[in-house]
Amino acid sequence: MSDAPINALDFSVVRELRKQSGLTLEGLSEKSGLSISVLSKLERNQNLMEMETLFKLARAFNLAASDLLSLAESASAHLKNAEEYESGPFHFEKVSYQGIDCFYATANEGQSLKHPEAHGDELEICWVRKGMVRVEFPHEQHVLAAGQSVKFDAVLEHSYHVLENSELVIIHLLKEQRF
Repeated sequence: MSDAPINALDFSVVRELRKQSGLTLEGLSEKSGLSISVLSKLERNQNLMEMETLFKLARAFNLAASDLLSLAESASAHLKNAEEYESGPFHFEKVSYQGIDCFYATANEGQSLKHPEAHGDELEICWVRKGMVRVEFPHEQHVLAAGQSVKFDAVLEHSYHVLENSELVIIHLLKEQRF
């Protein structure tokens, strides 16, 4: 969790949302019930937003208040370094952000990873960049050549079998809603 101060929130994102929606300040004022001066100050980060204001403004953009707050919180880029590790015969580089893990993996022909790391309630995407890999599930399998990918529920038992020296991109996406 970040120790960023509350002023790390950047509500200039409101201006971007307003422009993307084709709204003027006057139009957004009418739609949200907030005054033009309140909206103008928010867009210029000149005052803090009250919860009721956050709620009204989010609804004007058909967003949840938490989504608007998240946009304001993450308006700047977040830099991370990859961590390297081995899992079985595979070499991984991994970067993680909230709700997403991205892996770059390399493995040599003949290698297998039969019990990938434990997953939560995630979707998994395997994209073969070079080589050839067979992804096996209990009742099906897919042979992927360079440029091909497969998406599946990561809770399913699965394994990777490297048919040619390979480079893979594997992405784990946290499911927002199961049903």
